[in-house]
Amino acid sequence: MPAPERRLSTTVLVIGTGGSGLRAAIELAESGVAVLAVGKRPRLDAHTALAAGGINAALGTMDPQDNWRQHAADTIKESYYLANPHTVEIVTKGAGQGIADLERYGMAFAREEDGRISQRYFGAHTYRRTAFAGDYTGLEIQRTLVRRAEQLDVPILDGVYITRILVRDNVVFGAYGFDLEDGTRYLIHADAVILAAGGHTRIWRRTSSRRDENTGDSFRLAVEAGGRLRDPELVQFHPSGILEPQNAAGTLVSEAARGEGGILRNGLGERFMSRYDPERMELSTRDRVALAAYTEISEGRGTANGGVWLDVSHLPRETIMTRLPRVYQTLLELQMLDITTSPIEIAPTAHYSMGGVWVRPDDHGTDVDGLYAIGEASSGLHGANRLGGNSLIELLVFGRIVGQAAAAYAAGLEVQHRSADAVAKARSEIDDLLAAGGSENVRALQRAIRNTMTEHAGVVRNEEGLRAGLAELDAIEARIDDVGIHPDIAGYADLAHAFDLKASALAARATLAAALERRESRGCHNRSDYPDQDPELQVNLIWSPGAGVVAEPVPPVSAEVAELIGDVSQEGKLVE
Repeated sequence: MPAPERRLSTTVLVIGTGGSGLRAAIELAESGVAVLAVGKRPRLDAHTALAAGGINAALGTMDPQDNWRQHAADTIKESYYLANPHTVEIVTKGAGQGIADLERYGMAFAREEDGRISQRYFGAHTYRRTAFAGDYTGLEIQRTLVRRAEQLDVPILDGVYITRILVRDNVVFGAYGFDLEDGTRYLIHADAVILAAGGHTRIWRRTSSRRDENTGDSFRLAVEAGGRLRDPELVQFHPSGILEPQNAAGTLVSEAARGEGGILRNGLGERFMSRYDPERMELSTRDRVALAAYTEISEGRGTANGGVWLDVSHLPRETIMTRLPRVYQTLLELQMLDITTSPIEIAPTAHYSMGGVWVRPDDHGTDVDGLYAIGEASSGLHGANRLGGNSLIELLVFGRIVGQAAAAYAAGLEVQHRSADAVAKARSEIDDLLAAGGSENVRALQRAIRNTMTEHAGVVRNEEGLRAGLAELDAIEARIDDVGIHPDIAGYADLAHAFDLKASALAARATLAAALERRESRGCHNRSDYPDQDPELQVNLIWSPGAGVVAEPVPPVSAEVAELIGDVSQEGKLVE
């Protein structure tokens, strides 16, 4: 008996229900355009909800001299000149509108006594420009966007896994997927598709992402539809991920813990940041602190579990409870650890995909007509080191812009051509996996990829390790052909893991190949065999299965922004 299949039709399909996907859906709904949002996680539990620190905009509420040009200059400098200046200009110019949109939707920002939105310093910012809501800014943004989407009656399908974007002659016409609980298939016809399904940090062993998210879904969906990836090797490793329990390894301890006065010590009890950044110490930038911790651990000065200590116990209890409530609660729940009396064991953890699907700066369109990518799925803003607080504002700015772009594209279509062959291929891909009775375990192969990436493409990389990683990946991919899939009474999670595995393998290959070609150290990308920056590699690296890795020049920075780029004092500031 054929599997049940629901057929839906909409003007614009949004894949992913985190901040960027919901903001795009809201823009479409407010414009009167039919939209459907689909996510594999519950809408209130999307990855955006984990973002703690804050959201950037040069509002000038605390420092009136701040402006979009200085925000752009800080972003480009921190990107090590790999950010696309046009993308940066769009985000920094549109940031104020992004904050105003959230206020219009009812977001509760922290405010000064006179009612101004409060803004604080984050590392590498010239002025105070990070707005926030406690240490749960992302969660508040997600709640606000869900509430607004519900007010607009935006249809949202939770628990649906998209397996393929449907394309005919390089023009998108919808997507295919299945329900994670009962296996019902979904054939969704759409004039335009917005891809907002996150990054690929789950392909490392320790990551701030949770199980079954950020496995590279966006990368696979885009590439198999005909898109390309930009800078997949540029992955930000956050300095402070917890080590235990194993099922939560990599969960973040907010950098606010260091910003409030936390101290880093190695396994010998030494305050080691004096070796790496004696001026800024624990307030150094994210890439430097991660590299410092990695070096201490790899040179044998780490803890017994392979970490370092982050200690806030010397701070007043009131400070911890009011400024770090989420950190306190997380450690109490996961480890029964009271951070007011005991240090936290941490290590660098894969945190953010700064590269992603190749998109045009102005409308985030891809190589495929009618297919757009936004949020962590996309690329262009962050370069080799993300300016703290920029990821959340990116969601708001490009969510709005891409919603408008997709609506305009759909309105301009005279006809939508579909392909029965493309739909049949999407159906058979699921059928074949469900019939797979091989001996290989999907979860074991996922773990093998994470081990390979952690071993050979972590905080520090080299030629020998990257080539070894590619060889290991070849062997893993050969085993993927012999997996066994076993849906059971608990649902179709095993099938979803198989697609996660396909995505992880593709994302790992792109990352290893691009990391091999970037023979320099720049920002988050550290090559022990090429410790210096190479001016010839001030380029973006574009990967696709057919062409491999190709260099693409970064456009020049405008004179009005370039003149504002300078060294930024870190004194008294929170880190990124």
